[in-house]
Amino acid sequence: MSDVGDRFQAETKYAPDKAMGSGLHWKERPEPYKSYPDNVKIVLPAFDPSRPMSLDRALDERRSIRKYNGEPISLGQLGYLIWASTGIHRADHGYEFRTAPSAGALYPIETYIVANAVRKLEPGVYHYAIRNHELEQLKTGDMRDAIAAAALGQGMCAAASTVFVWTAVFPRSKWKYDQRAYRYIYLDAGHIAQNLALAAVSLGLGTCQIGALFDDEVNKIVAVDGVEESVVYMSAVGMPA
Repeated sequence: MSDVGDRFQAETKYAPDKAMGSGLHWKERPEPYKSYPDNVKIVLPAFDPSRPMSLDRALDERRSIRKYNGEPISLGQLGYLIWASTGIHRADHGYEFRTAPSAGALYPIETYIVANAVRKLEPGVYHYAIRNHELEQLKTGDMRDAIAAAALGQGMCAAASTVFVWTAVFPRSKWKYDQRAYRYIYLDAGHIAQNLALAAVSLGLGTCQIGALFDDEVNKIVAVDGVEESVVYMSAVGMPA
């Protein structure tokens, strides 16, 4: 197992003399959207940042913030952060394009929210339903200790107003890219996380992106199987202390 990363890198290379796929089977394409039709829905309100910030300033001010004062953020702020990181910004020729790029426009990343302190939102775990820009309630209750423990004991996850959990639905990308899909999935998650970081700065909030986590423990929190869908990245979000 010690060289699994090296072997993955070598065996997923593209080369001029190497086959790059056997063609797409459109009838086998996985469903591009995940939803929980029977769960409680929370519509995310329209939100207009009161003091728009230039991209140059947001880039300059972005930091990894690990200490938060525990103040709640608004539901509007949360909705804006979610939209800015991975929401739909236009529809064109039957495709719905998002604020972050994705290899092949396949969008394998799903967004879950562990809400610790969000005004007008019950603490708990939620799934982002992209098409309708709403949250789907998965479970309620204080998840601070659980999400902090799942992040290798990083207390900032308990102090943050919310924790973004990004999972990958692997078949969405593997349908087209086979094993090389994993390269693109991790890149996709990185694009989304950077969008979130910059959007948070523009609202006077801080973020810290988290790759150090217990995969299976996080998967239990957001109720995914860890095989077809699994956590790949997280981010704490809150008001800097």
